[in-house]
Amino acid sequence: MIKAFIFDLDGTLVMTEIMKATSHAKATVQLSPVPLTEEQVLAQSGDLYGISEPATAKLLIERFDLEETIRARMDKLGGKTPPEAFLLLQRAIYMDMIQDGEAVRREQMNDAVGLLQWARASGYRTALATMSYRDQAETVLQALGLRESFEVVVTEDDVRQGKPDPEAYLTVAQRMRLPTEQCLVIEDTLAGVRAALAAGMRCIAVPSSLTREEVHAGGALEERWIVDDTGRLLETVQGLLRSTGTAD
Repeated sequence: MIKAFIFDLDGTLVMTEIMKATSHAKATVQLSPVPLTEEQVLAQSGDLYGISEPATAKLLIERFDLEETIRARMDKLGGKTPPEAFLLLQRAIYMDMIQDGEAVRREQMNDAVGLLQWARASGYRTALATMSYRDQAETVLQALGLRESFEVVVTEDDVRQGKPDPEAYLTVAQRMRLPTEQCLVIEDTLAGVRAALAAGMRCIAVPSSLTREEVHAGGALEERWIVDDTGRLLETVQGLLRSTGTAD
């Protein structure tokens, strides 16, 4: 019996994935030892959506050969390692971007937010599991007016392993004191879907244009639980709830 909905944030409730990817690209361009454009970085970053920030930083450093340049600037950048230094720069860029509350609100995913509101009105418990850091998540949630919509919020700061590891979802279930089989996850990335399933939870994917191809190709979910038309999200969720005997 499903008793709680757990939502991802970036790419699921709000299309901040584009902002976050752009902040990674801007940091990479600033640290590149050779001339590079943001578009070139973004073109080679399609497999990074939904994974943890430290993992993203490590992969970008390797992919664009940034380590030597970062080490030469460690005194200015801060951090104890190249990934830490990269993230200090990227987080500053991203935080500056999301301070524009109106820009964040323009990226709200209305059908997913509508599902959140329906779930709360229908008596389901609601939580959030995101690979954003807490200050980022809080800023975005405040801009959307959703901070009070979640009983539990788990962020990158709360876990040692990011998605696709199940730790974030297991942490939510533990804090809500619920068995994992009573939780339904709404995700947009293959990494997030795999994390939810590894935690023993049901999952419905609502991929964006950035993640759709990978989610379908990944084969983690039956096609009926992948919602490309967000206008069908509530209908699909209600179908899953009926299949588990928990629909109204």
